[in-house]
Amino acid sequence: MKLPADCRNMAELRVEIDALDGEIVALLARRVRYIDRAAELKPAEGLPARIDDRVEAVVANVRAKAVAASLDADLVEALWRRIVDWSIDREEKVLGA
Repeated sequence: MKLPADCRNMAELRVEIDALDGEIVALLARRVRYIDRAAELKPAEGLPARIDDRVEAVVANVRAKAVAASLDADLVEALWRRIVDWSIDREEKVLGA
């Protein structure tokens, strides 16, 4: 992997961006496997798909990480809220609403 400053032209830069996109997709797929496992474990613990306190803790955590990484925390929050909502919908298909 090259650093952005080491890319000499747009073609090299695009290769690096495409590689990062692949890594992000792989990480999202890995996260989904944890969500699927949560849907298996929650019934035994009497937990619903949506736990509002946990949602807010996840969002606060990623916001803090975004700030630490000099990213737009509002953008990261919006992305994560979408990911969390999708994840809860996925769990509800297993658990019921």
